[in-house]
Amino acid sequence: MNSSQFDTMKNGKGFIAALDQSGGSTPKALAAYGVMEDAYTNDDEMFDQVHEMRTRIITSPAFDSRHILGTILFEQTMDREIEGKYTADYLADKGIVPFLKVDKGLADKENGVQLMKPIDDLDETLRRANERNIFGTKMRSVIHEANPNGIKAVVEQQFDVAKQIIAADLVPIIEPEVDINSKDKEKCEEILHDELMQQLNALAENEFVMLKLTIPTKNNAYKSLIEHPRVLRVVALSGGYSRDEANEKLKQNDGLIGSFSRALAADLRANHSGEEFDEALKTAVESIYDASVNKH
Repeated sequence: MNSSQFDTMKNGKGFIAALDQSGGSTPKALAAYGVMEDAYTNDDEMFDQVHEMRTRIITSPAFDSRHILGTILFEQTMDREIEGKYTADYLADKGIVPFLKVDKGLADKENGVQLMKPIDDLDETLRRANERNIFGTKMRSVIHEANPNGIKAVVEQQFDVAKQIIAADLVPIIEPEVDINSKDKEKCEEILHDELMQQLNALAENEFVMLKLTIPTKNNAYKSLIEHPRVLRVVALSGGYSRDEANEKLKQNDGLIGSFSRALAADLRANHSGEEFDEALKTAVESIYDASVNKH
């Protein structure tokens, strides 16, 4: 494991950019950017378009290590190049820590939650991630209801996979997202907190994870997770909130930093001039950084 990247993630000031939309969410991400479905005829062309968009973001002067600690990539992005270098190496040269999304999407809803689908080729993916100089991984489940059995199953599955990732010398980002529209959101968060704490307490001294969580209803509800010695960092997803709303909520939570996807790229358009694009990205980056670093 890269010790300077470990130090950046543990102690650096900034946030994590999530550029990991995959198969199902790619058309939506491209449409928001202004590239409609008639601009490509198959998946290969679609992924070319999204790589072009991500390349434009990553190479922008607004996308810098003074504000951005790490970036979560989609598997295809890891295997592609930016200006002649593999994406993770390009990011590392910029001083930004590369992560890889490894989950295969969500299973159907059961017990008020969606577990991850099985990740059958995880060992092979982790081997390739190490070859491509990836630092850590990310995997997402979703909690819809305050069902204790469902939430327990989500957390147990996440930690089972996390241990495989730790054994491959990578740092897993565990993402049990609580749906922001859940009518029991705060109750879900209480149960989730306790399940996470139980699993964290069972980790060995040399086992580290990161957590990616929905911004809690109750401010600082995750403070004890942020302070846990096995937790490298706790980051927050925007979860469907607008950027302004997500930033405002993030500011109320000490030690919690952003890891936004839609809220980062919401104002970027394919037809922007270089100057317009960089300016829109700079505004987004600086506002998310501010909410991550300068708390109320």
